[in-house]
Formats: sequence, structure tokens, C-alpha cells
Amino acid sequence: MIRLVMLDQADKARLDRIRPLLPSDWQLDSTASNDPADRLAALQGARLAITGDAPVTAAMMAVPGLRAVHKWGVGFDGIDLDAARRHGVRVLRTTGANSVAVAETTLGLILAVNRNIARGHLAIHRGDWPKAALGPSSATLSGRVVGIVGMGHIGQALARLLRGFACKILYTKRTPLTAAEEAELGACFAPLSELLAASDVVTLNCELSDSTRNLIDRQRLSLMKPDAILINAARGGVLVEADLADAIRNCHLRGAGVDVFSVEPIRPDNPLLGLDRVVLTPHLAALSADGFAIGIQRMVANFQAILSGQDPRPEDVLV
Repeated sequence: MIRLVMLDQADKARLDRIRPLLPSDWQLDSTASNDPADRLAALQGARLAITGDAPVTAAMMAVPGLRAVHKWGVGFDGIDLDAARRHGVRVLRTTGANSVAVAETTLGLILAVNRNIARGHLAIHRGDWPKAALGPSSATLSGRVVGIVGMGHIGQALARLLRGFACKILYTKRTPLTAAEEAELGACFAPLSELLAASDVVTLNCELSDSTRNLIDRQRLSLMKPDAILINAARGGVLVEADLADAIRNCHLRGAGVDVFSVEPIRPDNPLLGLDRVVLTPHLAALSADGFAIGIQRMVANFQAILSGQDPRPEDVLV
């Protein structure tokens, strides 16, 4: 029997959705709580583990018999890769599996902020009818300049969606795309400072790493147009939330949409709470009911390859 542990606490209904997608000789368990001690205890005797948002520490990587940890998604900033290498634990992720879902959510946040959809919705539930008040701060997306920070699978999926809006697409990336790739996406490379200054919409779709941590801070926000909006569906740590909140309060930015936060679940003192020109969602961009089984099957295939001494999908391998 091969024991697989969900490191994010999962209820019975979620586990029951996963079990039919696993080989018959696998046992699926979940941590008793999201406390680090309970996660470590749950790993004892496990050969495989899946993490969504749960950090995977050096102590977890050192659990005897652990063979592989799979990220449900792509962000690996909470996983101790150095410890994984020391203990011979393979670490994988589902590269590109949720790119369309995240791109669609990013587009949804752009439209929700630009068109004052969330503000109008909340106002009606309060008994108001703010048609005249919201009109002056509403803007169309069609024909605008959109700057994509990070042009991997997600950024490229977003660029394809934006073609229907006839947007001019700028992007920044450590290694620029080829000329053919840029032509296919209708995108032009620009240094970050130029992208921020030229864009009507800036969307963050990059990984969190040492080079991107606190990438968008007070100084870089000051480069943006006063009527621009910012979207973050990447990682909370890419953006300095207090600096964004100040920019919104001081009307330096027209609005923002944020799906990811530096601390999750969001704390009551988060500076973005209570700002009516900011749309907040609970890190749901990568989730979709129709992508659930696909993600599990992808992870199972990678696990089976490792257990049988074969190579998992190369693009999914972190360690």
C-alpha cells in the first residue's frame, strides 16, 4: 500500500473526489489541521505528498521514506528545494495545467475593476443605485495597452484572450520570447520601467523568487499612469500591499484586482481591505471544477513514473 498525504487540510468530500482517481493500492490521507506539527505528523509513513498552499519545510523533507512532493499548481516559493535535494526527495509541479484558469481569472479581474462590476454589485445589495457616480471611473478594455509581467504559460494564455479586445500587449520576462512567438501572441517586449509607464493595465503573472519578491513597490507604482489599474494573480510577495493601498488611497491608481496575498488567509489588518476601488478574491484563480480531475491525473502519472524508476514529465520537475 502506497500512502499519499494531502498537506493542505481537506474535508471528507474533497478526499472522496480524489480517491476514485488514484490507483487502487494507494491510501489517501490528509493532515488533521494546517498546524505545521500536524502536517509533519501526517507525513510519517508516507511515500508521496501533495501541497497546494502548505509550506513544505526541511523537517518534512527529512521524513524517512518520503519519495516525492507534488505542487498542485506551479508556485514553489513555499517548498524547501535545497532540503529536497539533500534528502533525495523529488519535487514536481503541474506546469501549465491551470494556465487558462488563471488567465481567465486575470481577465475577469481586469473587467471587474475597469467596468466597476464589483462596486456596482455591492452598492445594489446596500440599496443604492450608483449609476451616475460610477460612470466617470469606468473604462473600456478594448484597444488599451496591457502590460504582462511574466510571459510564461499563464501570461501567454492571457495574451491570447486579450487578442479579442484588440489590446496592445507589452510584456517583460527574464528571457524574451522569440520573434515568432511574439508575432503569434501579438506581444512586444519592454523593460519593466517602460511597461509600467506605458500600460493602462498592468497584470502580474510571474513566479515568486528572490528576483521578483517585492518587485512592485512604491517606487515602481509611481511609474504607472494615474488612471491605470493593477492586477495580481501571481503571488502575494511580488507586490508590496501597503504601497498599493497607498497608491489607491492617494488616487495615483484608478483601481486594482488582487487574488493572492502575502499572508493567506488574508488578515483583518490587511491594508487592501475596505478600499472600494480594489476587488479581492481568495486565491481562486487556479481552481476550476473542470480542471480538478486533470490535475490529479497529471500528478498521479508523475508519481507513478518516479515510483517505477522512470522520468516524470520534464517540464514538471523542480528537483
